[in-house]
Amino acid sequence: MHEQPVKTAKSFVAGLIVLASIVTGTLLESAESESNQTVPKLTKSFDVAFKEFRLNNGLRVILALDHSAPTYSICVTYNVGSRDERPGRTGFAHLFEHMLFQGSENVGKGEHFILVQNNGGSANGTTNADRTNYFETLPANQLELGIFLEADRMRALNITQPNLDNQRQTVQEERRQNIDNRPYGRTHEAVIATAYANFAYQHSVIGSMEDLNAATVQDAADFFRIYYAPNNAVLSLVGDFQMDVALRLIKKYFESIPAQPAPPVPDVAEPEQKTERRKIIEDAFAHTPRLDIVYKIPAGNTPDWYALSVLGQVLSGGVSSRLYQKLIKEKEVALSASAGPDERRGPSLFWFSITARPGTDLAALEKLIYEDIERLQNEQIADWELSKVQMQLRRQRAQQRYSTRARANAFGHYAVYYNDPQLINSVQQKYSQVTKSDLQRVARTYLKETQRTVVITMPKPAAAKAALDDR
Repeated sequence: MHEQPVKTAKSFVAGLIVLASIVTGTLLESAESESNQTVPKLTKSFDVAFKEFRLNNGLRVILALDHSAPTYSICVTYNVGSRDERPGRTGFAHLFEHMLFQGSENVGKGEHFILVQNNGGSANGTTNADRTNYFETLPANQLELGIFLEADRMRALNITQPNLDNQRQTVQEERRQNIDNRPYGRTHEAVIATAYANFAYQHSVIGSMEDLNAATVQDAADFFRIYYAPNNAVLSLVGDFQMDVALRLIKKYFESIPAQPAPPVPDVAEPEQKTERRKIIEDAFAHTPRLDIVYKIPAGNTPDWYALSVLGQVLSGGVSSRLYQKLIKEKEVALSASAGPDERRGPSLFWFSITARPGTDLAALEKLIYEDIERLQNEQIADWELSKVQMQLRRQRAQQRYSTRARANAFGHYAVYYNDPQLINSVQQKYSQVTKSDLQRVARTYLKETQRTVVITMPKPAAAKAALDDR
């Protein structure tokens, strides 16, 4: 009568082992031991296998097979972002994210999206401070189409005055919608402009209206020639294809594109910050104050950056996190609270962003945050907090590698940022090596008053809002 509960308990434990193995990246297979008990045995790794090639013109190629579905994703990541722009010509990298969909030698204006969508696929591009990428997901029988489309616009983009004018207006409208006329839209710009002293990271990716208006066709042609060359790019291909066929097609369409002189490497070094910086901005679209506090930290893919990333999860990773429990649940002084590092190839920022509950004393709210920081500096976190966060990070890594597109983009990211595409497999180990002592050390080292920048976004007074509406 008592055998069934024992078996159930064993099954439950076995289920937990299998679940843990999936999260940590290994698959367990049952094997019978001599005592007729079920013993877990490692049989498979979930590492992403890939091969890397380099074409004669310098194009870096990364190929990873996945035959689980008859699709593939291609991503071309260019080593260019807003950090490569110069004063007076901001927004160029983001502008080119749009320009590269405006036609090339063998593809008409707007035809790129049409060809992809008519063949059941999807396409897009993104830009940040450190890189620009373009990607498509298509059926496996359209392998040549995706490779051809990316090669044609790298080879001969159609840079004309009408195309430039059209996309300049598109980007300016995007700025109006996402920054100028959105609650807290200007907050990010205010923070980086105050925190950074170096122009490379001090200005926003989307750029200013004035700089976009000043751009000429020659400016655009020069920017394209310098940065959108094969020797300044990584092509990553993940999905259902034959390795030799894919490489042959890539060589067919890309290898004849001439290399260009290596572009200048931007100086992103930051002078030491010795005193706190503060700024208050008004926002006509905000209904409640927002508090942003940032600290200078090292570049991504450094041991301290990984420790700070774990620290961010301790502070704001879910409803059991410290900021949620204290600011939202216990004190009821915030509507939202987040903390964690951004990831840059140069000096990065550890970012607290708190949306205050209406009527909250902002000085008291700010003090509560510093109390939490001081607690991290003086006391090691609990074992359960670190265990929870490590499990959250493993789950996030698994989710972020689910699709062929995510894996293709990740290969480009790690290759361009850190010259190490193998990070797609090893990054979790870097997180798992973080200890409670590491968290206390980085809190003491980087979350210091002299290294912080505070930006307060205040709702614009009603009278000023009315005046703005009357214009």
